[in-house]
This record gives sequence, C-alpha cells and structure tokens, in this order.
Amino acid sequence: MSPYLRRWQSKAVQPLCLFCLFCLLAVPAVFAQPRPGNPSVTLLTVAGPIGPAYADYVERGIAGAAARGHRLVVLQIDTPGGLDTAMRVTVRAILAAPIPVACFVAPSGARAASAGTYILYACHVAAMAPGTNLGAATPVQVGRGPDPPGAAKPGQPSTLENKAVNDAAAYLRGLAQLRARNAVWAEASVRQSLSLSAEDALAAKVVDIVARDVPGLLAQANGRSVSVRGQPWRVDSAGVGLVDTPPDWRTRLLAAITNPSVALILLSVGVYGLLFEFMSPGAVLPGVVGAICLLLGLYGLQLLPINYSGLALIFFGLACMIAEAFLPSFGVIGFGGVIAFVIGALLLLDSEAPGFGLPLGLVAGVGVVAALLVGATAQVAMRTRRRPLPGALASLEGSMGEVLGDAAREGWANVGGETWQVAADTPLVRGERVRVLGRRGRVLLVAPLARAPIGKDEPPNGH
Repeated sequence: MSPYLRRWQSKAVQPLCLFCLFCLLAVPAVFAQPRPGNPSVTLLTVAGPIGPAYADYVERGIAGAAARGHRLVVLQIDTPGGLDTAMRVTVRAILAAPIPVACFVAPSGARAASAGTYILYACHVAAMAPGTNLGAATPVQVGRGPDPPGAAKPGQPSTLENKAVNDAAAYLRGLAQLRARNAVWAEASVRQSLSLSAEDALAAKVVDIVARDVPGLLAQANGRSVSVRGQPWRVDSAGVGLVDTPPDWRTRLLAAITNPSVALILLSVGVYGLLFEFMSPGAVLPGVVGAICLLLGLYGLQLLPINYSGLALIFFGLACMIAEAFLPSFGVIGFGGVIAFVIGALLLLDSEAPGFGLPLGLVAGVGVVAALLVGATAQVAMRTRRRPLPGALASLEGSMGEVLGDAAREGWANVGGETWQVAADTPLVRGERVRVLGRRGRVLLVAPLARAPIGKDEPPNGH
C-alpha cells in the first residue's frame, strides 16, 4: 500500500472514531432526558435550616423544572427554620414560578417550623405526612434580654420587636389569603408561636393534603385548581414520572461555607496560613491554602447577616496576633488580640435563627488554640531575648578564630564570622588558629593554639 493511501486512511479514520465516541457519550444523555410525551414532576429536597444555599437550590430547581417542561415541582422540606432573607428569596421564587409548586412536609417526624411555615403557605399545594408538624412562626429576636430596651413594662416586647412581629404576621397572613388558607391561624402562629400536627392542620384548613409519601401526594393533588401567576391552573399529576433532583455539589459547598462555624474556622485558618507564609517566605503551601480559606470564609460571611462590629473585632484580634509574631511584646498584644477575637466571634452573627449560631464550645476552642499560638510565640521571643548577641564578649570568649595576616603582636582575625582586631604575646602568622582569652576595649586578646602554625599556602608538613 502506498504511503499516500495509508496517510489518507489515517486522516479519515480519526474523525470517524471521534464522531463514534461522541455518539456513544451523547446517547445516554439523550435517553436520560424526559421525553416530551412522558410528563414528569421535579422533586426538590430541603433538609436543614433555610439559608442562602437552599434558597439558591430551590430557585434554580424551579427554573430548571419549568425549562424542561415539567408539570409540577414537589418541594419536600424538613426544617427548623432559618434566615429571614433566605426564606423571602425562596418565597419569591415560588410566587414567581411558571408552574405549580407543592410543599410536602415529610417524612414522618419532619417539621416546617418558623421559616418553613412561610414557605408552605406560599406554595400552590400544601401537604404534610402523618406525624409531622408546622408553626411557631414568630420571628426570632436578636439580643433579647429579660428587659428589652424600650419596653413599656418589664417583660414586654420593645417597639422594634413589635414592628418585627407585626411585619411577619402581615406577611404570612397575605400568603394565606393568596392561597385561600386559614389566615386567622397563620397570624396566631406568628403572634402566639402556635404549632399544629398534620391532622389538625388539615382540619383547620392550613394544609390541603395529608399523604404518606410523594406518590400519595401526586394522586391527591391531581385535578386540583390553583392560581399560577394569577392565572387558573389545573394540576395534572396523574401518571407522571418523578425526577429526583437532590442538592448538587454547588448547594452542598455553599451550605458548608455559609455555616457560621465553618466560616469562622476558614477565616482563622486563612489568616494563620498567610502568617506562616510571611514568617517563612517561599514555603508557598501555607500562603496558597491560607488565601483560599480566607476568601472562602469571607464569601460565606458576606452571605450571612453578620454584625460588622463583631467582624471588626475579629480582624483586630487577628491583626494583634500577627503583630505579636513580628513585634514581640511578650504576649501583651497577642493575648489582647485573643480576647478581641473571642468577643468578636460571640457578636459575629446578627441572628439567632436555628442552625445559624456559633457554638460557645467552638469559640472557646478557637480562642484556646489562638492563645496557645500566642504563648508559643512569646516563649520564642523570651528565649531570643536571653540568647547572647553575636559578637558579645560572653559568646566570643573561648571561641576559635583565624588570623587574616602576619603580625608582630597585633593584627586582624576572623572570629565568629566577624573581623576583629586581635593582640597576642607572640607573633601571629596568616592562617593560624587562635583562641580568644578576653578583650581589652575593642581588641580581643588571643593566644595561638598549642600546635605549629600552618599558613594557607604552606602544606602541613612544610613540603
């Protein structure tokens, strides 16, 4: 076979092989997508506090279900509550959804407390599994003491607390009226922190369905009339396929770094990593890891309702601990920084929502580690202070040196890596080893070692 034909075959076979490989990879993806003739329902699962991660997950899940032409979104929740901002983002996504959204409090033993109650009321269809509960929708107040500032009488709420409760009650009552559910109980849930079981919620017309599982919910929801963006919509959930869409890596990562405990640890590790890099330039790894952790921690904090005074105290404390390493004050600056760091961590979160608090044990643990690092730094500084300075008489006496040039009585020698003027009772020879006996002013008193002098250019045996 000619080389031209062989070359042509190789050029023709390569694109054909690439095309076949592309087809093999694309076929499973094509068959995995729901067919236009096979209606589907998207299942989203929220299990934990409502935060920025889950708000983003629900928002993207509803948009994706609508883009794929699904008929319904089932939002299965089990939450103790969460942040007000994240809850309102989730509610807005549900109200703006182009397809119906059914909220399902499941499995048995789950709850839709606090922020979960608002989300359930916002959904087009509200359902609960037996053995679940909802309610306790009173907004959590920050810094609530025994006698809040501005209270008319001891134990009574302040003006700010009344404003928060009234706003939350009006918000939940508006959602109840929008979905034609029990608005009286909704307001009582905010003002009196009432809760209901699944059966009682169904009897009070707070929810529409009580079902054991998602298939049971779909069977009961089929044929119901709801309003989607102000337009009537008939739920068609008979014979549909269920597409489970669990939280992806993005949601899990966002949930991790928006955890206040994780964000605080990332912030601390980031600063310490940069500190080690500054102390040992060229190590690279501490600096890279520290920069990544610091940026992730700051990103997580900017998504949370933080107290900027607490954040400023944290940064001030970290700056003091770094200054201790470069400007040793034997612990004064460093331990002051630890105290500022601990106080800032306690004040950091401007919310007492469930799942978004900083445990005292974590704050204490981080503070103890920081104190140990500061103590180690102070101890190194004390040891360095007690160590004699290079060139001091205490460190030079008894040390060895090398004569730099021939001299009758006084000359120059290299002692301890420094050039000193030396004096001896006998002539000095270039390259001769001497021992320091003492010092007279700026002149070191030396004596040749008890051996024959050896010059640099003279062999040991004189040959």
